[in-house]
Amino acid sequence: MAIVAINPATGETVQEYEEMNAVEAADAVEKAHAAYLDWKRLSYGERGLLVRELARVLRADADEHAHMITAEMGKSIVEGRAEIEKCAWACEYYAEHTERILADEVVPTDAHKSYIAHRPLGVVLAVMPWNFPYWQVLRFAAPAVMAGNAGVLKHASNVPGSALAIEKVFRQAGFPEHLFRTLLIGSGQVAAIIENPRVQAVTLTGSTPAGRAVATKAGEMLKKTVLELGGSDPYIILEDADLPAAAASCVAGRLGNAGQSCVAAKRFVVVEEVREEFEALVIAGMKSRSMGDPLDENTQIGPMARHDLRDELHEQVQKSIAKGARCLLGGEIPDNKGAYYPPTLLTDVAPGMPAYTEEFFGPVASVISVKDEAEAIAVANSSVFGLGGAVFTQDIARGERIAKEELESGCCFVNDFVRSDPRLPFGGVKESGYGRELSDYGMKEFVNTKTVYIK
Repeated sequence: MAIVAINPATGETVQEYEEMNAVEAADAVEKAHAAYLDWKRLSYGERGLLVRELARVLRADADEHAHMITAEMGKSIVEGRAEIEKCAWACEYYAEHTERILADEVVPTDAHKSYIAHRPLGVVLAVMPWNFPYWQVLRFAAPAVMAGNAGVLKHASNVPGSALAIEKVFRQAGFPEHLFRTLLIGSGQVAAIIENPRVQAVTLTGSTPAGRAVATKAGEMLKKTVLELGGSDPYIILEDADLPAAAASCVAGRLGNAGQSCVAAKRFVVVEEVREEFEALVIAGMKSRSMGDPLDENTQIGPMARHDLRDELHEQVQKSIAKGARCLLGGEIPDNKGAYYPPTLLTDVAPGMPAYTEEFFGPVASVISVKDEAEAIAVANSSVFGLGGAVFTQDIARGERIAKEELESGCCFVNDFVRSDPRLPFGGVKESGYGRELSDYGMKEFVNTKTVYIK
């Protein structure tokens, strides 16, 4: 069976790839395990040299990789280059900090010596999405291999070229040939890979249904999982917010990557007394963003990744309007062949509408009016998701209190839009998943935290 990459800006086939059969996939896992047995014995310094080289190779071919991203999922070429640079940054971060993060931790007891050691687990399966086809992979792979693990990647079916290019980058950087392998397989083969005794853990970024399926199988096999799932991030706009700055952050947080991000700004929860002014500022900001050919250096919003995803988003918008939401901007499919959808702003959004309860994975934002801070917090937390959230206020102490104590999210920002950073843990609560990626916490998800006790 073929795996086909289709350019969402043109509808044309980029390339077809032959899917691995079960024997080939199992062989790749076995070879990854064999590579791990030698790799785990290297020092952090030795591993770090190769991870730094990985960063150098990524940067050296950044334009080529960005073009691959654009061709397969439509990201603007400028955003594609930025994604590659972020991958290189993460590699350098872990090359520099792993020895500190995984250092033995001495614990005084009645023993002569007792401490906690952090040792690698083995082969980790990564099931990754298409929206950041390099970043999603490297933010897992850089800490995993620095910790001494091997990785096998089941990437989204619409970005097979990106998946193979990442494997190639590892080899170009001088890693053992099979330490990081791409499995060109469909979702139907994932369960068998999880069942493979060589696979010790699974990390998945994707939809909540996909997370449930992977967690169920991994739980059956008693294997560790980290899940980063959907989100419907609330951005609270309080009456004392700096509205121009808040609107600019909200527009940036909603329209980056054509709105196709788990931590995009999705629900604008606005105190009523500033709602109309805020809406006007957001509309102006959205109108200023250019949508078009993702290879054009001036384009800020490319197409969505697939036509079916664009059509599903439009259906959610139409259903919300039918239930009483008002469309202040956008909301119509452009008359062209690409999977484009315009920046869209819905207001008068209320419970019972898709715009209130569902994740909108595209350039559509919802305005929900509230009377005060207490109602804003209640609305923000009413979602089944809990990935990211933000609050905008000129009272920094007030914003910090809401972010720290009130919002039910794994990432809470004050006066800025939510994004990931190698230095900070990333992940969610509720139906947005569990476990953490990035930072010290993400690295320690895939190690054996081992007690060593010497009498």
